Amino acid sequence: MKIFEPLYDKVLAWSRHPHAERYLAAISFMESSFFPIPTAFMLAPMVLAKPNRAFWLAALATITSVMGGLFGYAIGHFLFDQVGMSIIEFFGKEQKFLEVKAAFLEHGVWLVLLAGVTPLPYKLCTITSGLLGLALLPFVVASIFGRAAQFFIIAVVLRWGGPQIEQHLRRWMEIIGWALVAAAFAAYLYFR
Repeated sequence: MKIFEPLYDKVLAWSRHPHAERYLAAISFMESSFFPIPTAFMLAPMVLAKPNRAFWLAALATITSVMGGLFGYAIGHFLFDQVGMSIIEFFGKEQKFLEVKAAFLEHGVWLVLLAGVTPLPYKLCTITSGLLGLALLPFVVASIFGRAAQFFIIAVVLRWGGPQIEQHLRRWMEIIGWALVAAAFAAYLYFR
């Protein structure tokens, strides 16, 4: 039973849509603050469909992702004062919160950079950065470098190896898809 190959074909078709760049921008913005699906799932097929626009697409994803990161920062910054501190005080964890805040303020820029480059949830770092008051300029700089690194690596690799990579992806799509489902299920069971 093939599930992932037809889904892959559908995403490739979406990537050729006249408004695909708008969809990429929207997904990239939302993924940085609250949306669960990574930008790479839209960026990769778009680069395969339009390799001559690979660097523009990576730049678009970077810009809108950083803008979404600022929105995530605002969520953490503004909603925390209304809700979060009351919860911390209710449980009597003010001192522990101050310790965690100090550690994040010391190393938070590196966490934002790491989350921008790797599959770590960037949205968690954006919201936590706002929550704990990470300085805005270092947050933005780390976000730009981290997100640009991830998106431009995808663009370069897929532009350079496009048709060959696409053939391998298609051949292994079902195995890759089911392996990701199994990994997600295992992670759910482990962290439950």
